[in-house]
Amino acid sequence: MAAVFPLTGVIRPYAWGSRTALADLQGRPSPSDAPEAELWLGAHPGDPSTVDGVSLATLIENDPKGQLGTEVAGEFGVRLPYLMKVLAAAAPLSLQAHPDADYAKIAWAAQEAGPDAPKNYTDAFHKPEMLVALTPFEALCGFRDPAESASALEAFGIERLSPVVAALRTGVNGLSEAVRTLLTWPADDRAALVEEVVAAGTSPLAVSIAGFYPGDPGVLVALLLNHVRLEPGEAIWMPAGNLHAYLSGLGVEIMAASDNVLRGGLTPKRVDVDELLRVLRFEVLEDPILPATPVSPGVVTWKVPVREFALFKYELGTSTPPLSLPPAGPRIVLGTVGDVYVAEAVDGTPVEVTPGTAAYIPAGTGAATAAGLGEIFVAAVAS
Repeated sequence: MAAVFPLTGVIRPYAWGSRTALADLQGRPSPSDAPEAELWLGAHPGDPSTVDGVSLATLIENDPKGQLGTEVAGEFGVRLPYLMKVLAAAAPLSLQAHPDADYAKIAWAAQEAGPDAPKNYTDAFHKPEMLVALTPFEALCGFRDPAESASALEAFGIERLSPVVAALRTGVNGLSEAVRTLLTWPADDRAALVEEVVAAGTSPLAVSIAGFYPGDPGVLVALLLNHVRLEPGEAIWMPAGNLHAYLSGLGVEIMAASDNVLRGGLTPKRVDVDELLRVLRFEVLEDPILPATPVSPGVVTWKVPVREFALFKYELGTSTPPLSLPPAGPRIVLGTVGDVYVAEAVDGTPVEVTPGTAAYIPAGTGAATAAGLGEIFVAAVAS
């Protein structure tokens, strides 16, 4: 199958989703009837996108060489190795981290072999992630300087937080102890502790998060992380072991196609503290913002050390000639601004891509171009 096709994604209605952001992006009535959290674009078995009503996962299974290309199928098997999303957060997501590739394989195998093992993993793959903001976007990403965190907690004037403050004063080596102490805080004192933190009034971030998750010790764990404010076009990168949470905003997210999530608070779901601590990287992330790298006029990318995916942003103006898209492998094109037409490079029938809609380019199509007036994001397998 060699052509470019409209791709229909699936919207997931998680409770933290916005009732306006995705609807506004796609030009639908707003607000929506229910929260709309993520638009999934890919072949993940949880919610595969469709081409002419046929699951993209089925198309790949039936024709891996034509859909993925020989190289991608040989490296990753009969699966699209990335998942693209448009994420719309109206409330904070859970604190979370993801295992690295080697540990994911080991942990998945151990879980499958032991019927009584905790069910922390859904597959054998890692899940590095990157997000590029479409609107002003707030997130927590990676540990900040423990001395800053110690000062923030000390400012609450809560004596029973002294052991956490003392651990943080020892530097990076005390981060694990601080996180464990907070996440295993006595259940009968959690609500009171968070209420005292809010009453102290020294941390607007804690006050805001506690409004969504009263009594959750993740409110204090959040204060150990970098509070990141992204402008449109800025990105954050979350490799394995990075503790993070999205707080608010609309962004394009790309990740390795996995559902392996270890939560660390800000959630009613189960938190396996021991397993989370095994996965976390206890290191300071000095600058969470990932700079864009120019590729060619009108095209930028964000360099990350993974093979599963690459993400490009194309800006097309009134005088912009047709721009070449990544030339190989399976590609997904997402519209975010204006009207853009995607087609095979030679005599292709163009597919219109408008904000919140997408197109799919199988590997067998080969070279493709984008023309028009607007902005698109293109997901591909890293070359």
